[in-house]
Amino acid sequence: MATSAPAANADGAAPGGVDGRSGFCEVTRTFRSLRPPVPLPPTDSPLSFPEFAFSLLASSPTPAHPALLDAATGEAVSFPAFLSQVRALAGALRSVVRLGRGDVAFVLAPTRLDVPVLYFALLSFGAVVSPVNPALTADEVARLVALSGASVAFAVSSTAAKLPAGLPAVLLDSDHFRSFLQKQSDGRGEEGLAADTAVVRQSDTAAIQYSSGTTGRVKAAALPHRSFIAMAAGSHALLGKPRRGRERSLLGAPMFHSMGFYYTLKGVALGHTTVMLTDAVARRGVKGVIEAAGRWAVSEMTASPPVVVAMVKERCHLEALERVVCGGAPLPRTAAESFRRRFPNVDLCMGYGSTEAGGISLMIQREECGRICSAGRVSENVEVKIVDHVTGEALSVGQKGELLVRGPAVMAGYVGDEEANASSFDSEGWLRTGDLCYIDQDGFLFVVDRLKELIKYKGYQVPPAELELVLQSLPEVIDAAVMPYPHEEAGQIPVALVVRQPGSKVTEAQVMDHVAQRVAPYKKIRKVLFVDSIPKSPAGKILRRQLTNHVQAGAVSRM
Repeated sequence: MATSAPAANADGAAPGGVDGRSGFCEVTRTFRSLRPPVPLPPTDSPLSFPEFAFSLLASSPTPAHPALLDAATGEAVSFPAFLSQVRALAGALRSVVRLGRGDVAFVLAPTRLDVPVLYFALLSFGAVVSPVNPALTADEVARLVALSGASVAFAVSSTAAKLPAGLPAVLLDSDHFRSFLQKQSDGRGEEGLAADTAVVRQSDTAAIQYSSGTTGRVKAAALPHRSFIAMAAGSHALLGKPRRGRERSLLGAPMFHSMGFYYTLKGVALGHTTVMLTDAVARRGVKGVIEAAGRWAVSEMTASPPVVVAMVKERCHLEALERVVCGGAPLPRTAAESFRRRFPNVDLCMGYGSTEAGGISLMIQREECGRICSAGRVSENVEVKIVDHVTGEALSVGQKGELLVRGPAVMAGYVGDEEANASSFDSEGWLRTGDLCYIDQDGFLFVVDRLKELIKYKGYQVPPAELELVLQSLPEVIDAAVMPYPHEEAGQIPVALVVRQPGSKVTEAQVMDHVAQRVAPYKKIRKVLFVDSIPKSPAGKILRRQLTNHVQAGAVSRM
């Protein structure tokens, strides 16, 4: 585990060659976190994430305010009720569904009040949670089920049909499941939860989340319990004590998303009320998000760049709001500046992380939030390195290169994919992010560009290679390439460059419809440009840089 930089001497240098201002260590050629180090449990101590989270709650009386609140209906689950439901459900899943430690549970459901209960119940006895986007198609779901090795699925009536035949499923909106939440306690109280669960090691896999990593091929990232313990410990050290005793945080990210998944766990560990955007609110888009933030007087909210942009444009009254955590995609400078003018008393905290590495950097103070276009300072217990992506040479302050990460929140690896693991980790255990970054003299991280080819649409990862295969399955198409195009609200949109068969009259609308029928909505092609050829290297790799100007010229003329 990396430690933060020691206190600096008068000349700005710290013992051991670490610069107290930037965090750069001349000896190791790495950047250390400037945050105070956060103690973690010994790595060999058996400990599940729920045990750790509940131990934080046990340090003070169980909060009387809600643990979860439905933004649409106002229905709430108190902390005592939440703990009771988790314990009851864990018992039912083990005794009735016959799940045990190491079994993978595929979760295909929208945001609901019972989803966090399910997460905690599964994690408490060592089952592995594998949440996915319920908007995926049946074919996409089948691929992820196979990747994860799931033995059971949890779905709702509207998503169950997408599951592969033969995979046992439990419906969250059924009376059968609801009965699992209401089993009677044995009288020992909630503190008896740990006694009923299997011994879980911190190194055991807690969650399998899906990512394209540094390539376009979807992979299953295994995150151990220690990853979430480390992040929650850091959050607790910085934000654990509610300033008014009733902190409310609006969860803008879906619960299947890596950010939404962690913030769901973190809210319980910190004793905060998590205000959830269930379907009735989510269907209203960013307007529904903003109205929910005002209605429930939230003090914190997670927001994608499109929501931040909309908050500036909409007439909204958010007197209780103190902090907005924004990530998932770049936020334009103009949008950040407009937000700060519109909400001068709200901290806009930009952050940066990944499915594979957890939280890498974040702004946590008013002074830090003023560093426009930065992704904040490196998080506690995290160590990073900037390297030349061609030579591998470690670079210094202000130099741009690929960001490598090492720390307790980093994934264990991709499930069943040794080739991807070999390319993602170096010989010293550093995780390659595929992102071009630099760190300035004050320790602020700036993400300049992506070395990987992923498109970030509203915070979602859209793999061009996947869409290119779908395009090439259309008989009228000879070849195709998918490129990102900047978009103020979405961050980036996928634009397709298509080479038609000679004499083909296939239209832009037909091409877009072909793709839309085969992928999730967020992956849809938004524009099509017909071209004569796709430039490629001798090895057949698309020369995307040669296509950039063509896309910009063609897309601009069409928008």
